[in-house]
Amino acid sequence: MESKGKYKTKHKEELREYLDGRGDEHFSAADVYDHFALMGRPMGRTTIYRQLEEMVSSGEVKKYIIDENSSACYEYLGGRCDHADCIHMKCEKCGRLIHLECRDVTALEKHVKEEHGFRIDRIRTVLYGICSECDV
Repeated sequence: MESKGKYKTKHKEELREYLDGRGDEHFSAADVYDHFALMGRPMGRTTIYRQLEEMVSSGEVKKYIIDENSSACYEYLGGRCDHADCIHMKCEKCGRLIHLECRDVTALEKHVKEEHGFRIDRIRTVLYGICSECDV
């Protein structure tokens, strides 16, 4: 039984190391699975989901559900900014999720609240379009 606890801890440590190397990039559970499979250290999908959900609960990871057709994506915070003050942009070609932190967005949010009586949920707000890398 003791080795099972150590095994879980080992997976969490490996997952943190992987996430530390990703910076602010968003990732899916499938990305994590593929990474460890390619490294020759496979990690079960259930283990990945469980570890990610634990990290979401503890505030180490932020989980985004963009729409009902996409898998959840995650962002490792690791003590960095939690991006609570941004909305997101999603490229319809490559699927990349981009943080948008801009005072004009803050002004829009203020306008919408004051003039229309509506508070924008930044975590769930996503602008769809084409990123500069795909718009060539």
